[in-house]
Amino acid sequence: MTRAAVCALLVAASTRAQVPLGLDAYIPAPENNPLSSEKIALGRKLFFDKRLSRDGSIACATCHDPKLAFSDARPVAVGIAGRKGTRRSPRIANRAYGNSFFWDGRAATLEEQAGGPIANSLEMDLPVADAASRVGLTEQQLRQALASYVRTILSGDSPYDKFIVGDRSALNAPAQEGLKIFRGKGGCIACHLGPNLTDERFHNTGVGVGDEGRAKWSGRREDTAAFKTPSLRDVAAAPPYMHDGSLATLEDVVDHYNRGGRANPHLDPELHELRLSDGEKKALVAFLQSLTGTIHEGR
Repeated sequence: MTRAAVCALLVAASTRAQVPLGLDAYIPAPENNPLSSEKIALGRKLFFDKRLSRDGSIACATCHDPKLAFSDARPVAVGIAGRKGTRRSPRIANRAYGNSFFWDGRAATLEEQAGGPIANSLEMDLPVADAASRVGLTEQQLRQALASYVRTILSGDSPYDKFIVGDRSALNAPAQEGLKIFRGKGGCIACHLGPNLTDERFHNTGVGVGDEGRAKWSGRREDTAAFKTPSLRDVAAAPPYMHDGSLATLEDVVDHYNRGGRANPHLDPELHELRLSDGEKKALVAFLQSLTGTIHEGR
């Protein structure tokens, strides 16, 4: 699907234009799990069902709250009995267009990803087959329904979307200046590109260097402490930031990259000191705030 087609879809989905549900022509899904209204509706119920956790205290939506751009307000995920994970709960809008899943990319499909938090001892702590049995499903049915629902979580119709499809008044002057910096001096577009503002690749920015990151799964030393580039859609709606939630505000994120990240042996070569002025940093934050759109799901 072309960039223009995806952008048009995201604008249409968030403005409640007719997005066929058939959906197959618009939202990619594997041949063995085509989208259907029934599966999507079931997946939505499961997403909010606390029976999928060992003690019945949390659901997928506990860490992926629709009111917080399908993330939460914590630095790291918190599972049953207050168990703390090591990584931030990522925003999951538009993940139908993702190439791999989790911060380290260890899942190749949404169906594979769906079982991860359920089985994780620091999160829901229940074997996926047991969780499926609790709700009267097979493991495959559970995974396919959750994945189908997540594929329908779409974000679009942000001021940025409107601007790039022709409404030149959609971004105010600071945001337009920030867009120029994003594409130019800031070099942000090197990793945050395309309709979802992510290259779907893995980068070491010097955050959380004690975590193996992608290297644990790729076996490549150069992937040490490298993590998936997150989409910037709705980024202002759900702080804190980075895979470990260590940066509290967008201003902190801009400062981090302005310094060229944090030095370590595997720092991404794209990172370097930017020397942005205070005004340029404020403009960049204004642009990032313009990426907040409307999220719709379940259809």
